Amino acid sequence: MLEQKQSKKPPRLAIIALMAAGLAVVLVFTLTPWNFVPTQVTEDVTVLAVTEHGCVGESQYGVSVVVPQCSAQVGDIVSATFYVPSMELNGYYDRLQDRVDVVTP
Repeated sequence: MLEQKQSKKPPRLAIIALMAAGLAVVLVFTLTPWNFVPTQVTEDVTVLAVTEHGCVGESQYGVSVVVPQCSAQVGDIVSATFYVPSMELNGYYDRLQDRVDVVTP
């Protein structure tokens, strides 16, 4: 009788699962998704304009904020609640810029 040697191949599903898990780990540590989650902020803003939609002001983060049903005049200070990405609050942009400055001569 002739003996046949069979080489056992690893299952494709296991290899694909390992590659997907590795890619997920790399993406989590590269993109840091917790920096993109919006955070609710309440801040006092100075009214820049009054429109039919409400008062428009600019926050300290550079975000234009519309306060609905606002009866204030231009120049008044009103309280506004809005969402900003977490990276604006936790200094992620600053750390990223510091890394770029180190690499750039």
